[in-house]
Amino acid sequence: MRVKSTKLRQSAQGQECTLRLYCCNGDPETTVLAHIGRDSGMGIKASDNMAVFACSSCHAEIDGSAKDAWALEKLQALEKTQQHWIDNELMVVK
Repeated sequence: MRVKSTKLRQSAQGQECTLRLYCCNGDPETTVLAHIGRDSGMGIKASDNMAVFACSSCHAEIDGSAKDAWALEKLQALEKTQQHWIDNELMVVK
């Protein structure tokens, strides 16, 4: 089942980029929720819980890269993003 959450998508607004690639612009005003799952791609998105906070520059970089590019960075960013959601009770583990 694909998770689709407006609250998770909106939670990216104004956040620091958790991806922080070499091209990171460091501007929280450009941060969006960037989907990173293996089913992601143009017109096909992974679940919203398989996403990270990414500035516009980092988002453009992962969208333009091969599927396995930046794998470690994506995993680290996913960990930071999901911890933010847990800390702010947007994701609850029962």
